[in-house]
Amino acid sequence: MATGFRNLTLYQKAFALAMDIFLKSKSFPKEEQYGLVSQIRNCSRSVCASIGEAYRKRRYPAHFVSKMSDADMENSEIQVWLDFALACEYISKIEYEDFITKSEEVGRLLHHAIENPERYK
Repeated sequence: MATGFRNLTLYQKAFALAMDIFLKSKSFPKEEQYGLVSQIRNCSRSVCASIGEAYRKRRYPAHFVSKMSDADMENSEIQVWLDFALACEYISKIEYEDFITKSEEVGRLLHHAIENPERYK
């Protein structure tokens, strides 16, 4: 049974997005392994890691908000790498829109956490 931060809808959606990105990025060209693939996987996983760290800092609102802000920054970076993946034709427009929609949903949840840290105590 999941506990702590793993129970947060925010974490679950961010983790699902990171796994979707991981699975899709397996099909990217080998020459992108240390470029686009590494970057998009790292930032998508960093969103999850920052949420976990923020949860442990929830008693300290400023620290909680700072870590959630880090997660929001990484989530924005995902969208930049998705722009490149679309432009390079590694993903379709439909896949791009699906990833962006999921990232924007994670972003809304992050903004809620940033604006309402007291609800996470």
